[in-house]
Amino acid sequence: TSPEHEEVIRKAAEDVNRKIAQYQEKFPKTGMSDIMSFMALNVCMSNIILQKQIKEIKGAEEALAGELEGYLENIDKNSR
Repeated sequence: TSPEHEEVIRKAAEDVNRKIAQYQEKFPKTGMSDIMSFMALNVCMSNIILQKQIKEIKGAEEALAGELEGYLENIDKNSR
């Protein structure tokens, strides 16, 4: 395991522990399996939101690349 991977694991574990504590404080009578279900649902929702954002960013990147290519073609045509 690389140091970068170990750091990610450590930060993820800290995040999980912090979220468990938050859920336990907010819902003190809720069992650990329900808390873990809440956490899994939140992770999945976050992943879906991030995937949507990545798709939007890729679309914007492709549009900008197309515009840049058009500008460069115009510059090349005008310089002849």
